[in-house]
Amino acid sequence: MAERLLSVGLDVGTTSTQLIVSELTVENSASAFSVPQMQISQRKIRYRSPVHFTPLLRHDLVDGAALREIVSAEYEKAGIRREDVDTGAVIITGETSRKENAAAVLENLSDLAGDFVVATAGPDLESVLAAKGAGATDHSEQTGKTVLHMDIGGGTSNLALVSDGKITATGCMNVGGRLVKLDANGVITYISPVLTGLFDGAVGQPARISQLEALADTLVSALEMAAGLHQPTGLLDRLWTREAGVAWTPPAGAVTLSFSGGVADCIETDHPDLAFGDIGPFLGRAIRRSRLCAGEYRLGTETIRATVIGAGSHATQLSGSTVFYQSIRFPMKNLPVVTDMGQLARLDGPGVLALPAPNELCYGKITTLADEIAAQWPAQPVLICLEADMAKALGHALALRFGPEKPILCIDRVQLGENSYLDVGSPIDHAIPVVVKTLILHA
Repeated sequence: MAERLLSVGLDVGTTSTQLIVSELTVENSASAFSVPQMQISQRKIRYRSPVHFTPLLRHDLVDGAALREIVSAEYEKAGIRREDVDTGAVIITGETSRKENAAAVLENLSDLAGDFVVATAGPDLESVLAAKGAGATDHSEQTGKTVLHMDIGGGTSNLALVSDGKITATGCMNVGGRLVKLDANGVITYISPVLTGLFDGAVGQPARISQLEALADTLVSALEMAAGLHQPTGLLDRLWTREAGVAWTPPAGAVTLSFSGGVADCIETDHPDLAFGDIGPFLGRAIRRSRLCAGEYRLGTETIRATVIGAGSHATQLSGSTVFYQSIRFPMKNLPVVTDMGQLARLDGPGVLALPAPNELCYGKITTLADEIAAQWPAQPVLICLEADMAKALGHALALRFGPEKPILCIDRVQLGENSYLDVGSPIDHAIPVVVKTLILHA
């Protein structure tokens, strides 16, 4: 018997804000004589909002009230209510995530969107969602080719390297169409601080075409370096966002380039210089004549909507089917993930202990692990996520040691790492929907 989840994706970007509503079909793919294996078998988009300009009170301040009005109006157009929503993600991307009230906006939108829609930021997740929403992961899986996907938006470019359909690396650069804004007469109205020393224009002065073309060439040169098509210089490090974490290693060998984001719509379509009041058309042309398009490349099946479709259709995953829970109140949101039990006592509230798969899986190992957890666990709910398929056995062992009143949740087949957070939804048959995310707001 298939079950359906209603999922909402909301992307608040540097330039645009978009919302989609998806229907996720959950089915048991195992035979009648096997342990149930619940999977999301179909993702169907039910509603796409128009592309709204992200409302700002000024260049560094998001208009949270106006955003709430946009979301409320789109819910009404989609014919859904807050209570109808089961899962999804709210993503604040690019320069918008650096605005001074980003945290408040995230909290307000998450509350408005539904009980299990999550407020999320962080370049790693943005890269993953854009690559999935643009079809880059499917293209890699279907062709066997290594794909480097670039989602080039208003403030940043999110990168994802995909091999055999699996994302192996992510990154983020300060390259985007809204780093310089222009009025209808070509007068500069805004220059992002990340361009200090790279652009000689000034706010209030008319921009020269040659000046904007030179800036676009500089930014695209950095993209070429990230793609391994140009010898890296200090420019790559300078435009690499610190939030992206680990250093980026350009791919070796031939890759298929894939593009999404608003700038992707300017690669093959030549828009007027001032069509969008920014440098997007200049960036698109520079990419088209660069080494990025000299070899094999593709535009995503979705371009400007790639991230929001990823958020609404691909953010949710299911745990394994051998789960255990008692005295748990679902849903649970923003649970910090730790990989060492000693870190739990230093948290302000409940946290999830992520455990790797053991070298040997047997009943003796499970009981020993249960004894260790029972002896050291602080006075908070027992929340454990395992890579190995052993959650039900470990959960029963813990229930014997803690008693029936202790809140316990054990899920498996979900990989977590430090600096990530977990949202846990209400159980669906034999599985539990989860969203793995980061909540790191850009400085």
